[in-house]
Amino acid sequence: MYDAIIVGSGPAGYTAAIYLSRAGLNNKLISGYSEGGQLTTTTLVENYPGFEVGVDGNELVKSMRRQASSFGTEMVFGQVEKIEGEQSPFKVYVDNGEVIETKAVIIATGSSAKYLGIEGEEEAVGKGVSACATCDGFFYKEKEVVVVGGGDVAMEEALFLTRFASKVTIVHRRDILRASDIMVQRAKGNDKIHWKLDYTPVEVHSDMLGMTGLDVTNNQTGAVEHLKADGLFVAIGHSPNTGFLDGKLDLDNKGYIQTESGTSKTSVAGIFAAGDVQDPKYQQAVTAAGSGAIAALDALEYINDL
Repeated sequence: MYDAIIVGSGPAGYTAAIYLSRAGLNNKLISGYSEGGQLTTTTLVENYPGFEVGVDGNELVKSMRRQASSFGTEMVFGQVEKIEGEQSPFKVYVDNGEVIETKAVIIATGSSAKYLGIEGEEEAVGKGVSACATCDGFFYKEKEVVVVGGGDVAMEEALFLTRFASKVTIVHRRDILRASDIMVQRAKGNDKIHWKLDYTPVEVHSDMLGMTGLDVTNNQTGAVEHLKADGLFVAIGHSPNTGFLDGKLDLDNKGYIQTESGTSKTSVAGIFAAGDVQDPKYQQAVTAAGSGAIAALDALEYINDL
């Protein structure tokens, strides 16, 4: 039996693993199929302490993994299907057929990007529609692309895409952006970036070869305009990855795991939550790492009390 199973491999999961391993606990981390989570979609992380010139998101995740592994955390590549047990010990079912018994569980599964849900979008996912510029931007050299969103992520995606695309158009349903001033200034200072503010995307057009354009509605006049586009990058937020819990824990109205104030404790004693999966507000690498440390310390206290 393990002392703790950590579900998820972003800053929260790896930080929890580091703390538990250093405390001498026998723990195992199940990485999921998107190791590193949202952090790996960022080429340059400038706001994580300790890196004065920034750090590549993938490299930061790899460093966290190596650090956790060096202290003794076991790693397994797989997806958790369900967790059984109303009290310790728990059984964690992995899609590779493994059933793991553990005294405590830390859930750090993060969140996933939302899509628009408009006509033609689903058919074009992977053929022009994407939620990850750093994953797919390379394929749009000297092409025209659209980014939908008005927050920091949308600005960052647009700026990254200017490395490849000949033209990047930012579409936002309001005339005011939610992004921080510095990110807006950077985007507006880039000649490759164009703007469609107060417009709503309504339909993705594509053919056998991929995406060809996007229809948007002018929210003031109601007129529909067609934007030529080879790619569409959606940056409108995320949904917590809690579907596998199937009602096991209390969630808020958006699906985020509810935790006791100031702790990582969930509605089931012995199951803890850390990172974006329980944080609908901040969703930063540094806050995720901090909550991973809290979850590890809460789990350690729980295990010691058993």
